[in-house]
Amino acid sequence: MNVYFDNAATTPLDQDVLLAMMPYLTEKFGNPSAIHAKGRETRAAIEKARKTIATLLNASPGEIFFTSGGTEANNTAIRSAVKASGIKHIITSPIEHHCVLHTAEELEKSGAVRVHLLGVDTKGRINTAQLRQLLSTLAEPALVSLMHANNEIGTMIDIGEIAAICAEFGALFHCDTVQTMAHYRFDLKKTPVHFISGAAHKFNGPKGVGFIYIHHSLTIPPLIYGGAQERNMRAGTENLYGVVGLAAAMERAYKHLDSEAIYINDLKNYMEQKLLNTFEGICIQGDPSRSLYTVLNVGFPLNDKTSMLLFNLDMNNICASSGSACSSGSSKGSHVLEAIHLPADKVAVRFSFDHNNTRDEVDYVIEKLKTWVPAISVSAV
Repeated sequence: MNVYFDNAATTPLDQDVLLAMMPYLTEKFGNPSAIHAKGRETRAAIEKARKTIATLLNASPGEIFFTSGGTEANNTAIRSAVKASGIKHIITSPIEHHCVLHTAEELEKSGAVRVHLLGVDTKGRINTAQLRQLLSTLAEPALVSLMHANNEIGTMIDIGEIAAICAEFGALFHCDTVQTMAHYRFDLKKTPVHFISGAAHKFNGPKGVGFIYIHHSLTIPPLIYGGAQERNMRAGTENLYGVVGLAAAMERAYKHLDSEAIYINDLKNYMEQKLLNTFEGICIQGDPSRSLYTVLNVGFPLNDKTSMLLFNLDMNNICASSGSACSSGSSKGSHVLEAIHLPADKVAVRFSFDHNNTRDEVDYVIEKLKTWVPAISVSAV
């Protein structure tokens, strides 16, 4: 059996999404900036996709800008906000995605801003009291950048609560929603957030395409210059078939969101209980009361066999992760697990799910894990 439990890294492309993209990979190939019929045809497809996404988010089409993915969207939000709004302080946390943390660090090195890191507890929960206290003391404009759900441990913030605190003190609020986009519903007319981001490959769409939502009250400079595409906000010929696939994937996800959320959450709970009932010394990372239903981060007891656990899973056709796939080229351990103080005697594995996964796959993984992880001893009756 082949088991893919690394959906937080990327999801398989849905076949209906591929079918929606195919005409724009073949006969509908015009440059959307061209004024002839071929160009007008593809321009119409892009604007239709923009309207689709805006409708699903209860936003205006003019607030949606296409990007190469979540990393570019988050960079655009942070860099452009600092440049346009006179931001002097960035408030974030030590468990954010590196595309946020490294961007903030570079801006601080250049002298543009001062970065403040909020405390997190062992469950990855943000210290909101500290956020409120910090904002109350800052005399200069601030940007708060916090992810909706952590990509490694699944702990979620309350967007409404953070947005309300930011609004109280006049701070801009950027929320990295890459892991939760199309897995939860957003009503951006009712949530006072200034920037959110999405990446199609996190919800069964194509890689290399995403979007940023920018609240209509803001005017910011582009991250990329060189052309008038995206209403002068992102130069470069649009990823036509990617944009079409992005919209098709969001439509598919929203159509099945409620039923698939229940199914995936049940699957996650099934695996969690099987692990806890089968193995000794298991711990679950993250906040059980507010957790992303697609992610299960498990701490296994460290021993000679589990020290190579990911490798052994891979050799048995099981795909999982030790953390963010975006850091796969790094020799360092997870900054998220370090920040929440994962015990040194644990080996963390992230299992992440989508609607294509099954309980039979969970059972297969549990059986394979018995080779390396000590099972709970059963006392003789």
